[in-house]
Amino acid sequence: MTDAELDELLADCPRLFHMAEAGSWPAIRRHGLLSTSALLDLCDVAPERRPAIEAARRPAGIELQGPDGERILIRDNKPINDAALARVLDGGLVPEDWYRLLNGRVFFWLSEKRLRRLLEAGSYRAARHDVLTLDARALVEAHRDRIALSPINSGTTGRFPQRRGPETFRAIPDYPYAEWRRKRSKGERVVELTVDHGVPDVERFVLGLTRMGGGQPDEPLLT
Repeated sequence: MTDAELDELLADCPRLFHMAEAGSWPAIRRHGLLSTSALLDLCDVAPERRPAIEAARRPAGIELQGPDGERILIRDNKPINDAALARVLDGGLVPEDWYRLLNGRVFFWLSEKRLRRLLEAGSYRAARHDVLTLDARALVEAHRDRIALSPINSGTTGRFPQRRGPETFRAIPDYPYAEWRRKRSKGERVVELTVDHGVPDVERFVLGLTRMGGGQPDEPLLT
């Protein structure tokens, strides 16, 4: 991706969206928006307990205690089916490798349409979620060297799982934006923007916080 293509992407997708557990903003504000692996570090989770959390499917969320005694929730990853995942992995990866890769990153949608689709998915439809809306350009300028882009929803297998592997997540200069421009409309040329480890200074990029889902109207919490 060239600088001109990045400018085009950020003009087409000026906002990023992150779906978090309802009520999680105080902990995010205090510690930053952290990956699963970074949260395990923060909560000093014992080494023998970590593989079941960061190298395996989580059918339900896992509650931890933060360093200040606050509740920290590791979200489930139940939209992934292990058998389906194993069939579509490339590069010699096994499901455990993929889970570790996902759990080392924080994920953002570039499309509100995709965010809404996730909120309405069977796995999450009944619950309320807190959605952070962020300034895409400001975050990219601050964390560009730790960003990787994905052309797929890497956290689901669904009915028709897409192939994935070591090349799914590409650094900005390596992302084949021109190829995806030929194949997809605006808003779909990059599906996920990810940041390695986390965004400790996330608060300065936040434009809004909204409680969504659960069949109820959106409720702005920060504007």
